[in-house]
Amino acid sequence: VAGEAGWLHRKGATPDGQGLVIIPGSRGDYSWLVKPVVSEESLFSLAHGAGRKWMRTECKDRLSAKFTPRQLCRTGMGSRVICRDRQLIYEEAPQAYKSIDSVVDCLADAGLITPVACLRPVLTLKTSGEKNA
Repeated sequence: VAGEAGWLHRKGATPDGQGLVIIPGSRGDYSWLVKPVVSEESLFSLAHGAGRKWMRTECKDRLSAKFTPRQLCRTGMGSRVICRDRQLIYEEAPQAYKSIDSVVDCLADAGLITPVACLRPVLTLKTSGEKNA
């Protein structure tokens, strides 16, 4: 970048030169299909999602008095969530994430993307990744 040799490590970012990309919201928010504007200034990178408001370890304490796991299997948007892991259903609750619209608006205002389509989730499958979970 800018004539400098080195490695670009992306954590929480997606490359901007790959054609159309999806910037996902939480399971209870929209996701966006966007057209990136290639930018050296942003190190050819975009945010890869809404980002967390709360640490995973906080979620169950914050939400278990308000919502049962069964209630978290439906979102405010009417989509269904399939998750057998009682801890994970709280860790990944929509309330634990920032609004995707604010992320997309910031990227668009900075001239880094052109929004193409807004996508509403219908079904979300959450798994811890363990074989029998």
